[in-house]
Parts: sequence; C-alpha cells; structure tokens
Amino acid sequence: MIERIRQALPRHGNLDAAVRAVRDEFETLDPGLAQKLSGEIDEARSFVAREFEQIEILHTHSVIQKRPQWYFGPKPSDLHWPAVKAYLLNQKNWPEDDVRGIDDASNEVVSLLENPRNPEKPQFSARGLVVGHVQSGKTANMTAVIGKALDSGYDTIIVLAGLTNKLRYQTQLRLHTDLVQRNPLNWHVLTRNDINRDFRAPAQGGFLSHSDKAQLAVIKKNVSPLGELKDAIQETYPAVLKQLRVLVIDDECDQASVNSARGELDMTAINRRIREILSLLPAVTYVGYTATPFANVLINPYRTDGQEIDDLYPRDFITALPHPERYFGTERLFGKTPEDPANPLPEEEGLDMIREVLPEEEALLQPRSRKERDSFHPEMTPSLEDAILYFLACCAARHARGDGEKHMTMLVHTSAYVTAHERVASLIQGWIDVSRSDLADRHSDLAKKLARLWNDEAESLPRDITDAPRVSANQIFEHLPKVLGRLEFPVENGASDDRIDYSAPSRTYIVVGGSILARGLTLEGLMVSYFLRSANQYDTLLQMGRWFGYRPGYEDLPRIYMPNELKMRFRALAAVEQEIRDDIEQYRLQDLTPMDIAVRVRAIPGMAITAANKMRAARRCAVSYWGTHRQTFRFSHLDQEKQMRNWNAGAELISRIEALGLRDKRADATGRKLWCKVPKSSVRRFLESFTVESSHADLLPDLLIPFLEGGDPRLDHWNVGIVEPGRGTPSEFDLGSAGKVRTVRRAKLKDLGQIADIKALMSKRDLLFDCYNDGEKSGTWDDLKEARLQEVGQVPLLLLYAIDRHSAPERESKLKLREPLDAVHDVLGLGVVFPGSITEGGNFVSVELKPVSAEELEEIEQEEAAQAEAAGV
Repeated sequence: MIERIRQALPRHGNLDAAVRAVRDEFETLDPGLAQKLSGEIDEARSFVAREFEQIEILHTHSVIQKRPQWYFGPKPSDLHWPAVKAYLLNQKNWPEDDVRGIDDASNEVVSLLENPRNPEKPQFSARGLVVGHVQSGKTANMTAVIGKALDSGYDTIIVLAGLTNKLRYQTQLRLHTDLVQRNPLNWHVLTRNDINRDFRAPAQGGFLSHSDKAQLAVIKKNVSPLGELKDAIQETYPAVLKQLRVLVIDDECDQASVNSARGELDMTAINRRIREILSLLPAVTYVGYTATPFANVLINPYRTDGQEIDDLYPRDFITALPHPERYFGTERLFGKTPEDPANPLPEEEGLDMIREVLPEEEALLQPRSRKERDSFHPEMTPSLEDAILYFLACCAARHARGDGEKHMTMLVHTSAYVTAHERVASLIQGWIDVSRSDLADRHSDLAKKLARLWNDEAESLPRDITDAPRVSANQIFEHLPKVLGRLEFPVENGASDDRIDYSAPSRTYIVVGGSILARGLTLEGLMVSYFLRSANQYDTLLQMGRWFGYRPGYEDLPRIYMPNELKMRFRALAAVEQEIRDDIEQYRLQDLTPMDIAVRVRAIPGMAITAANKMRAARRCAVSYWGTHRQTFRFSHLDQEKQMRNWNAGAELISRIEALGLRDKRADATGRKLWCKVPKSSVRRFLESFTVESSHADLLPDLLIPFLEGGDPRLDHWNVGIVEPGRGTPSEFDLGSAGKVRTVRRAKLKDLGQIADIKALMSKRDLLFDCYNDGEKSGTWDDLKEARLQEVGQVPLLLLYAIDRHSAPERESKLKLREPLDAVHDVLGLGVVFPGSITEGGNFVSVELKPVSAEELEEIEQEEAAQAEAAGV
C-alpha cells in the first residue's frame, strides 16, 4: 500500500488525492475492500506523509556562501526522485541504509544550488564542488541530485562526462536506466544511447523549451561536442533561453575542466568552452564532482585584469560527501591514525589486503625506459603467479557462494606502454593455457600451491568482514573448471580492439590496461589488482585505485599486489585525503565561505599535487602550521649513524635547557619531565640538528625553520617534554642530563625496505602533557587542543619520544599487520603542537612541487593520443 501511494503521488499532485486514488483502485477490484483495509491504508498514508515532512538541511558537510534556505527535502508531488528511490529499493535491491544515505547527502547538495524559482533573482550563476571518494557512488548521488533539482524547478540538465566515448556512453546509459526510464514520457533526451554519438546541435536550432519535459544532454569533454553545445545555446531564442533553468554537472571536474594552459589568459580549449557555455546561460548552477579535488582548490577564485569569463572555482559551496559505511576506500585499506599508537585497535589498522611485489620482479614485468619498450619481453614472476592463482580461487569461491553469474575481474597494470600491455596479456594467457592440466589435477604441485594460498588468505582477515559463507579448498577445485572455461584476457587501452564489455552476462576477465583504467571506467566485480606503475601526482595516483568501491557478498576476497614504495605512497596519500576533508569540516565550524579559504594540501616528497600546469594560481610559501600537530612516524631504523645523531641532538637539547634552570617543578611532582619557557633558539638548534625521514615533508627544515623565524611572538618560548609510559624499558643510552628514560613501544607495519612506518607516534592525551587541570580530558584532537589553549595559552609544545629499538607488537592478533621494530638503536621521535587555528591566514600553498618528468609526460601524452584516436575524438 505504501508503494501504491508513492506511485500515485506524481500523477495526482498531493497526498490526499493519491490516497483517494488508491482507495478507488481497491474498490474497483473488490467493492468494500477499501473499507475493510481502511486502517492499513491510513497507516500507509501516515508512513508516506512522514517521508515528505519538511526537513531542515543542516549542511553538516559543507562550506557555503550564505544565502536564504529554499529547499526542504522531497515533496509529495515530486516526479523524479521518488521514482528513482523506488527503483533503487525495489529493482536494484539496494539496502535501505544506502538509499537513505544517498537521499540525505543529495538533499544537502540540492539545498546548496541556486533557487531556480526565486522571482527576485530570475538570472543567476553559481559554482559548487562536491568531493566524493573514488568508486564510492558519486554517480548515484549525482543522479539523485539531478532528480531532486528537476523536481524543484530546474528543467535542463547538462552532464559533462569523461574524455572518451566509452566514459560518456557509460554515464549516458546509467542516467538513462536509473533516471530517464523511470518516467520516459517526461524527458527530452538530446544525446543518444550510442557509444559513437555525442551531442549535436538540434537541426531546428537551439534548445527546445518544454514546459512539461526535462531536457538532458550527456556530453564528452572534448572541444567538438562542447562547440556544438555552445552553438545550440547561441541559436536558442533569447526569450526561450531566459526561461531555462540549467544545472551543469561536471563529472571528474578536475580532469580537463581546470585551466591548464601556461598563461592565465591563455585558457585551454576545453576549459574555455566550458566557461563560455556558462557565460551564455542566464540562469545556471555549475556543480563539479570529483574524488580528487587537488586541482580545483588551487584555482584562482579572483578575476585577473582582462579576464572576461569567470573561472570554475567553487565560490558558492564546497561539500564533502560522507564516508559510505560499506565502502572500501583508503581508510578501510590503510586504516587511520590510532588513538593509542602503542596499542592500536583493529579498526584503526586497516585490512591485511595488500601483498608486496619485490623490486627484482618489477624489472621482469616492465621496461626500464622508453628506449627498451619495443625490445622488452615480460617474464612470469612469483607474485604475479600468486595473484593469478588467487584470482582463480576467488572466482571459484563466488561460484560456490551462488554468484557465478556475476562479473569477475582481475586488473593488471604494469606500464604506460601499449606494447607492454599486449605482451603482458599474452604472457598471462599463455601461462594459463600451459597450466590448465596441472590446475585440473588436485595432486599437482601447482594445485597444492593454490590450495595453500587460498587457506592462508582465508585467515588474513576478520571473520565478520562478510556475511558470505566460508569456502573450502575442495569447493574451489569443484568449480575451478568452469572458471577456467570462462576466462578472457582483454587489453584495455586506446589502441586495443579487444576491450572489456560488461553488457553481456557473466564475464570473467583478467584485463591488462593502461591509463584509461585509471579514471572513470568501472571494473565490475574487481577482486585482484596487480599494480606496478606509479605516478607522481596525487590525483593520478588516487584515481588509479580502481580497487576502491563496494564489494557486496565478497568483502573478504579483494587483494592488491603492489611494490612497497607504492604502498607507502598510498598510505601517505590516505592521510592527505583525510586532511582535506578535516579542513573542510574545520572551515564549516568556523563559518567561513569558500572565498575565505584555501584548502591546504600537504605535499608528499617526490609527488606533485596535480599537474604543474594546473597550479598556476598556487604561490610558493611556507605551509601554515597554526592549530596543527605534527609528528615523526617513519624512521630509517637500520641507519645507525642517523639514529645516533638524532639521539645526540635530543640529548644536547635536554642538557642545555636543564642547565638553563627551566625544569618545571610541578611536573616533577607528577613524574613528568617538562621544561617551560624554552627559548626559540634552543628549539631551532635542535630541529636543525635532527634528521627527519624525507617523507615527512612538513617537518623538513626548509619548511619548518622559516615558519619559526616568521616573527610571530607566539613562537618565542616553548614547552619541551619527554613522553614516558608508566612502564617501559629503560633506554640504552642517557638522553642528556635526563639520564636513561623509559621508552615507548611502537611496532612497525609489516613493510619491506629500509623505512619503518609506525603509522602514529603521538597519543591524543599527549596534547595535554603540559597541562595540570584534572577536568575532562577526552574528546577529539581539536577538543583537546582547545582545552590546552584554555589552560596553557598560545605556547607551542615540543615532545620527545624515546622508542624501544625492539618494540614488539602488543596484541598477538596484530602480528599479521605489525612486526617488531628491530632498529639498530633506540629511535628518537618528536611531536610538535602548534598554537592558533588552522583557519588563520588566507592563502595556504604547498611546498615546491616536483612536476611530471618530461619522459613520463611524453608517455602519458602518447597513450592519451592513442586513446583519443581509438575513441574517435
């Protein structure tokens, strides 16, 4: 009955009329039935009424330019969103929690659009940015926003979707299925469901103005179709154009849309087209969607002299979509900063899903340079063999679970070179063909290896990660012949004719590909990723993570094979990604607008934030540290000389400030070692002598020392402390005049290589090391910083940590993710707490950036050119 009332609402305009129609329907079926079911009908009416109660949009995820509220959620008379919602629930069988999350998040986005029915503002031009997560359901949110925008007064939707025909076609089909087909008679679709067709200006000229239909155009972000769109707008009668209320959705808006020309006024052709189109529309809201906003937040929001067209800076709102509960993203894989680094919780540690590829194996699977690409021939390596065997076992497991008719995919990405793709695909297919008989024989060495691998992997994750039943090795071999019979080996790059196609049912792919797989293209049923190629740009690297997303019914199966260096980059990038969202939240709490802020993007050495030509609006200066805490958590633990040098730097600092008589007597009474009013000169000398691991860009002297010497009096005097646990092994050496100190235990993550990553050094309670107030000492990091500020004032705090060189993991269950530190010397770590607020200052800019190398740029351009040619661009 609830569903019948929902379906009747759009046809009848209000709830009472819809309920009367349902009663009449029952009476037609069986006279007297409506009276018999009167109680149930009234209950269903109340349920539907609650769904459409006017709600207050709280903007809990957004930084906004203040404007009157105008949108208060869906209404009973709405046509599009109720139909999409019913489709998601009843036909796509999405969980109610997921649909509710999309409903709530899209309400917030729609409330930030310009009011299309405001009689006092018949013309408007707004800009916004929606920050999602890679493969997290941005398209679903986009679809909901479009539906609700149409229900609220917008009548024309333009979606800019991808650089290739395939990506445009993928978005076109998704919107047609999820949105247009729900009410097919109420749409005028201006682009076809054809992979090789794009927008063309209507023969009669201009846009059609339908008072009873919504217009939709899904357009590839290339010069030609955008030019056709511009022509169509210019040929539209001015009186008609003034009536249109246009919503422009720019999917992956950091790609191609951002002005990447060399000069501020020499705009790239695509960027120019988009800006011209927006300038021609009298009433338009532009909303960019991206999971990698690094380029967008570096756009100059202010016009420069002579610039006639507004840029695409999100001057009206920036909103960060909430983290979906069932989503596998950077935090799920790499964890988050633990509250207690000595004893991290399982949910803080991430999942044991990443397997390392040794450097010597990389050399066998990718040419070392462009000169060697034609003569290079790859060889099968142990880790690639393991990855293939595990993928075959995963496919068999899904068959055993009843999911055999669903898509299953393994991704192999080793190089940017097209010739390497073909050869790696041929190598994998040949190896499978040669191994088929051994895989069919459960007693062969290869089959035994597969069984061992499957059993070992089954124990590497928590049992409750999925509700799906466990699968035995015997079940794997039972279904393995069917998997081998379905295997296909497509190559997905711009030059390939044999590419992935999920339109047919139940494809089982081992797909080898290049950069085209790194953005937008969804790999259905992705379970195993073998990934070698790196990137030195944040946005490119993050978008390469096709393994992010949802894995319903096989949450326990995904694995990622990658080199240790690449894994560390992703782990560092996970922290940067979270910082962006944390900053947006802080700016929201400070009630700032997008024009007041510049979202800080911390640099990782060796990586650029985004392509250098997209960063012309950035200015080189020191990163702001106000209101932040910084810490060392990566160490060259096998470099004895470096560790001794750092220990001696700490010993010298402690001896010097002890000799100055700065020891805090109150702290002595509580067992803490604290020195107060330490002059900046002593802190500076220590920081100049202390060598941090190069990946700690924010603690390198080239950044930190200029900030200290910036002339702000708040940095003239410091508090300095030594953090010791209640119980701890005494250090092997004296830390200056403090003598032997109790060491903290920090086990390292299970990584290969010369760098130990302990993930976090500081505990939240350490922020209050120099406080004596016995009041409430719980809350977030920001809460505790505020509590410290109230008690101590604007005083910076330097903390030293003597780390036990052995540092075995505390929890036995953590042995799979952590292992003993096993350093050659007790390690000295440091943490710094800066006073002030992160919202201080106006223009935050990153460190000096390493641009894309000339060779890599040429490789990328060659592959993109091949993709464009194959796509008919």
